Amino acid sequence: MERSSTVRGHGMTAGALLTARAEVVPLDDHRVGTALDGLVDGSGYWSGSGALAGIERTARYLAGTWKPATPDEGPGTAGEGSWARFIGRIGAVAFRAAVEPTRDERRRRLLALLEIWADSPFAEPGSRMRTGLVRVAGGAPAAVRDERGAAVAVGWAAGGLRRFVDLRTGEEDPPSLGAIEEVRDVPRGGWGSAEQVRRLVHLVQERGPVPWDLDAVAVLRDGTGMGRAAASFALAGMLACGYLPRLDDTERKIHRLKVAEIEDGVREPGRMGSLDRLELAADVLPEDPAQLWEPHGMRAVAERIGQGWLERYGRRTVVPERTFSAVIELHPSRLSAGRFCAAFTDHAAIRGLGSNLDTWIRNSDFRPFPTAEDWGLVDFGDTLRAVVPNLFWVYAELPAGDPVRAGAPGLVRALQERLNHPGLLLDAGSLSHAVGRTVADVHDRFGSRPYVGPEPLDVASVDDGLTVVVDGTVDRRGARSQPELYFRPAFHGDDDRSRTLLAARAGSRYDPELGLVEWLRGPACARIVERIEGAALPSGSYETNPVVSAPDVLGQVVGELGIDEDAAALYLQLLTLRAPSDRNIRMWNGWKAARHQKAGAVLVERGLVIEDKRARAGRQLFLPGEWIHAGKPYQPMEAWKAELLGVERSYNGRLENPLPLPTRTLPELFAHAWELVQGAREPSP
Repeated sequence: MERSSTVRGHGMTAGALLTARAEVVPLDDHRVGTALDGLVDGSGYWSGSGALAGIERTARYLAGTWKPATPDEGPGTAGEGSWARFIGRIGAVAFRAAVEPTRDERRRRLLALLEIWADSPFAEPGSRMRTGLVRVAGGAPAAVRDERGAAVAVGWAAGGLRRFVDLRTGEEDPPSLGAIEEVRDVPRGGWGSAEQVRRLVHLVQERGPVPWDLDAVAVLRDGTGMGRAAASFALAGMLACGYLPRLDDTERKIHRLKVAEIEDGVREPGRMGSLDRLELAADVLPEDPAQLWEPHGMRAVAERIGQGWLERYGRRTVVPERTFSAVIELHPSRLSAGRFCAAFTDHAAIRGLGSNLDTWIRNSDFRPFPTAEDWGLVDFGDTLRAVVPNLFWVYAELPAGDPVRAGAPGLVRALQERLNHPGLLLDAGSLSHAVGRTVADVHDRFGSRPYVGPEPLDVASVDDGLTVVVDGTVDRRGARSQPELYFRPAFHGDDDRSRTLLAARAGSRYDPELGLVEWLRGPACARIVERIEGAALPSGSYETNPVVSAPDVLGQVVGELGIDEDAAALYLQLLTLRAPSDRNIRMWNGWKAARHQKAGAVLVERGLVIEDKRARAGRQLFLPGEWIHAGKPYQPMEAWKAELLGVERSYNGRLENPLPLPTRTLPELFAHAWELVQGAREPSP
């Protein structure tokens, strides 16, 4: 094959050996990093060109088939060097290169890398190789070789440390680039011999990519409980947060996913790192790659991915597809639909929910903040902030018997148990300007005893047992931020310390966790849990349908207005429900369009509602009176209903504030709305 030794315009100096494969030269640009996105780190380091050449020259230097022009010249870098993890795990790259959803321009680069790999010692099972970190001195060479073997630095130096790969050819350890800080043997024994890699490349070039199998996606989803989008991405070797937003129209059609599903699927892996993604897909290909093109080839791969997922993360309860889609539309902040559902169905397995959290306050450049081991507090906080504001939706708009709805009482109890642990610290927002601007200003309220934790704080603090106040930090301009308040929910209640905390943050609109804690312990939450656990609703029915959830109130409406039960139910729903779209009403009530229209006609004839067309309403029937607009994701609604639900208008008069935490169950809300109508406070023009 032709050797290209003088190539300009590809990030290499004239005369440098770019690659042993002339046809690879046009591919060796910054788009190699895009093709590997999610499997490598440091995307910014992959923005240059020459990655394929850097990997090839590293391999050839280790094998002794390439010699630099000068003693100080190294093979060059490919990204920040995390590609070295591919040694022993190249199956993940091969898997992505083989499947249909990978777009062609990325596939060509992946196949080029695999061809280079197959000719390298990286694909030789008998190679004695290690990777690690080495501390290098200034001016140290990027590669060394002697009779014992060779070592090459990959990536850039950071804090004096460089990632390296070495190959031993003698009995002793190979030469080193400096003081080795960390070292490990590369994994061996899995998929990725030179013969397997070459065969897969040949099959893709000969037959085209492996045809997509939607049944295999279902196998993976049902076997793990992950969402359909995440299962589809995992089966394409694309379970990576940075990779998916760049899907083109062809890829989306292959996956058969909507934009909202794609965005949700990107978030489902959470904090899954590039090494996790590599290891999940490294050994899922069959020993003979030709089996991928067999009728059930991808289903076998799905089973192997599923087994790896279960070993790492456990199995989630599979929720109905309709529920999963509804949660995607709900778009709970911070959590994907899969993680949101799992909080209800499998809360004991959620980090931060299954056991108590011991937290402490640590320093940072921004401000001191509470932390815990292994991201437990972050996961707990994410769950708390996503679940509590949407608990009413789960209770009201999912049917009786749904596993997510049925899991709500257990989740509430788990949250309450974690909140009762004395070692938990949560965020209470910033100190009110009216109270003070430094910790010294609040000694009369919180005392003078400083916070004591595992590490001394860089700023002043006070701790009264319930509340910890820490001074803000000073920025480069000399401005000090407002003190922050943290609290131990186990000691928050109806006492002087709690009232002092509430007063200290009075007027603060930023209330991340204090209000959620109070609501979880309050009577409205208890009554909602009681409704879910009760036997009032038949399986499959909805609390939003007053026929089954509030029959007494419904009977009063029928009797006093002289209308039939269907019209009375629809009137109560239009009075009280946040989003009584035509689609929702028919789902909740089990109605066909004709029945819905007949009930609506009765209300229009009686002057109880009006017909109209309004943006983002999804219905034609409205209460009389003012209509308040809202931008996504907020819900527009009638002014009368907004007041009933306690939704505040934003500065521009629109409904662009979140729904307040509920104070009533739905039967209570139906009853309250009807009481207002009876008291001559009904909606009116």
